[in-house]
Amino acid sequence: MSQTIATTHTTHADQAHGHDDHAHGHDPHVAHHFDSMAQQFDSAKLGIWLFLATEILFFGGLFVAYAILRMRNPEVFSYASHYLDTIMGGINTCVLILSSLTMALAVRCAQTDRRGGLIVCLVLTFMGAIGFLVIKYFEYTHKFHDNLVWGSSFYVPPHDAEGHAEAMALKTAPVASAAIVVKDPTLFAIPDLAVKPAVDVSAVKSASVGPTGMARASGAPAPAPAALAPGKSEEAHPGTHLEDAKLPPNTHLFFAIYYCMTGLHGIHVVAGMGIIAWLTWRAVRGDFSSKNFTAVDTGGLYWHIVDLIWIFLFPLFYLIH
Repeated sequence: MSQTIATTHTTHADQAHGHDDHAHGHDPHVAHHFDSMAQQFDSAKLGIWLFLATEILFFGGLFVAYAILRMRNPEVFSYASHYLDTIMGGINTCVLILSSLTMALAVRCAQTDRRGGLIVCLVLTFMGAIGFLVIKYFEYTHKFHDNLVWGSSFYVPPHDAEGHAEAMALKTAPVASAAIVVKDPTLFAIPDLAVKPAVDVSAVKSASVGPTGMARASGAPAPAPAALAPGKSEEAHPGTHLEDAKLPPNTHLFFAIYYCMTGLHGIHVVAGMGIIAWLTWRAVRGDFSSKNFTAVDTGGLYWHIVDLIWIFLFPLFYLIH
């Protein structure tokens, strides 16, 4: 009698743990190593927060590197930041903030069984990521064209068909013919730039003039700020930055840390696009509901941290002069 009772008890326990899913209403979305959807959700949230902590530590090291470089070369960061397009950076900031909003709405739609709204919000978030990368592409290509790059090539005049004459003039100019003295020989060895004193922050051109105020023929005097009408600028050519007498030594350091941090952030945006595309595919398939939205919630957390990192990058590079 007791053996029969024990056997019956074991059978009922097995069925409760998923051996008879349809009869006992076991959720097929719950993995076999979890007892309930709530336990699976809590475990997933803990895992994503631990992963995001490693991401914060990763970018934290880069922010420390930025702080050290800026502390040691304040005139470089004050000068070179004017070469960044604040309008494009601001648009990208708005795009990412809106994409965070649509991602949050996607999570809410999943929680309230609104499949159509979930798909729409995920698609809008994906489009926001594409818009961010497109704007970043135009920013990068413009800087590459003007030779605003990292390392010693920053000081080498470009040799393209349109700017060949200007490049030749720059190579024979006194500014480009002397040797350079690097503040810290352990950083970079740059072979081709004149020795210049550090530029005081007050001597750096204002943002209204910026790099366009330096776009002039080699040897020509720089125009006064008042001579440039609002919204107007002179036509620039590649290598213009080499003509400016106020170019401080080691200016390439700014662009090195700029491309490093924004480029790695862009890689994370691409990874986020992959996650959003996967979530969209599953949403179309009908996998998510008010009882199963863990993947949407954790994917949204990743996307929010990517947006948050840009919220710090934008003022550090584009706004602080």
